[in-house]
Amino acid sequence: MKGLLIAVALVAAACGGPNKKATETRGWSDHYAFRVIPDVVPPRALEPIHFRVVVQDKATGQPIETGEGRMFATSKDGASTNDGFTKEKEVGTYSAKLFFPVTGDWAMALQFRREKDPHLQLERIDWIQAVVDPTPAGK
Repeated sequence: MKGLLIAVALVAAACGGPNKKATETRGWSDHYAFRVIPDVVPPRALEPIHFRVVVQDKATGQPIETGEGRMFATSKDGASTNDGFTKEKEVGTYSAKLFFPVTGDWAMALQFRREKDPHLQLERIDWIQAVVDPTPAGK
């Protein structure tokens, strides 16, 4: 029991404790590690949301400088949004802009491959993203 409590305490400390909000989503495919960072946390409906995606080689931790990908999402009501990645100035960093027309939980995904080569497999990660009400007018 003592070991379990220590493990829980370590996980809570690593996550920033109970009052720390998560500002990024992390995911791993066969060959890549991803960090997905929206410019608004949590994302809001009816506002364009810019996402930064940092891609690293899973084995070496090196940033992936030349790659291509896309991000896409579907709501439980069937609404969808998507955008292809744009390469940013920072090595291994890409961006996408999504517009969520409704609130609720969205099934999110991204696909990525190292180079612009149709013979390389696109690797994918999936997650659920909560989208909240838009910013009230005047704020």
